[in-house]
Amino acid sequence: MAIKNYDLIIVGGGMVGASLACALKKSPLKIAVIEAFASDSKQQPSYDDRGIALSYGSQRIFEAMNLWSELSSHSTAITDIHISDRGHFGVTRLSAQAENVPALGQVIYARSLGQVLNQSLTTQSNLDLICPAKVTNLKQHQHHVELELDDGQNLSAKLIVAADGGQSTIRQLLGLDVLKHDYHQTAITANITPERPHEGRAFERFTDNGPIALLPMSENRCSLVWTVKAGDESTILTLSDQQFLAQLQDRFGYRLGKLIRVGQRQSYPLKLIQTDQPIQQRVVLIGNAAHNLHPIAGQGFNLGLRDVAALTDVLSTNDNDCGHAQLLHDYCQWRQQDQDDVIQSTNTLVNLFSNNSPLIGHIRGAGLILIDTLPPAKHWIAQKSMGRGRKQPKLGRGISL
Repeated sequence: MAIKNYDLIIVGGGMVGASLACALKKSPLKIAVIEAFASDSKQQPSYDDRGIALSYGSQRIFEAMNLWSELSSHSTAITDIHISDRGHFGVTRLSAQAENVPALGQVIYARSLGQVLNQSLTTQSNLDLICPAKVTNLKQHQHHVELELDDGQNLSAKLIVAADGGQSTIRQLLGLDVLKHDYHQTAITANITPERPHEGRAFERFTDNGPIALLPMSENRCSLVWTVKAGDESTILTLSDQQFLAQLQDRFGYRLGKLIRVGQRQSYPLKLIQTDQPIQQRVVLIGNAAHNLHPIAGQGFNLGLRDVAALTDVLSTNDNDCGHAQLLHDYCQWRQQDQDDVIQSTNTLVNLFSNNSPLIGHIRGAGLILIDTLPPAKHWIAQKSMGRGRKQPKLGRGISL
């Protein structure tokens, strides 16, 4: 079978891979996206019913991609964030008003985000969507990379972008080592309806077993991410709805009144997976393929979308050879500090706030009180959570390419 040639092949059509393809819609590059699931499949793991927290910076990126007008109708604004520690005094409150922004972030169903991205891909003239298909082999050459697919196709490109998730096939085919850290925690996700209106407030409630996050959604629902010790999830998932809500109520408290309804529950183990070699010869890893994080700060997809924005910026500087080693080096240099900072701060939060030491608990409470009384400290935290700071690519500054 003849080899089909492209400038760029994106392996993985989930949220990060599809976002990169959409960001390059007006590029002269000839692009292919290889996705293991059919475009209309409900089995795509990126596009389930989880609530995705989009930072203000991510909203700006989607605005520059001309997608926010469609995404906004599916999203709920986060106007305030309330941070507390169960069993200890002290809270920290962040507000969009204090930061002089319309919202600190937005919450959207992963499925809704996927539908908008997929619809955009179907109208993209410089793109071939190859799905369902899986990469079975990869060969690197000086000026191109060849891919073999499970349906017998052979493809070639100047650059391969691996956006195929935490269990990246491309990363495995390259034989890349990864740093793995098991947090010995499991995240339970569901949609919750509280008695009181959430009024756009997001809650981060730290407990001795891990954090509980409730994010505002439409129809006064909240998207729940409840972190528990590994092994405890099996019992919690088998509880009746009322028993589940009672346990959650005990851990979260009554800031939203009584929790009255819960939707379908799911769970997934929490591990840090990071490669220290995100660029190879004509291959670059982005999103969860390069760094899979704990959800404690809600930065996983936002970090991946900043990868997309920076890579798009770098690729726009050389249309003739998008896989040139200097471009990939420039991208890696640009993204390394942000990725390292987010991973380090995430680990610090997990270690500090998943700890039942009374002394550390009192220190945490005092710290929350102190931060709440120091506007510069709150501003710094808010800016970090919104994905602002450091050198911003054009998309991050709201500039269309």
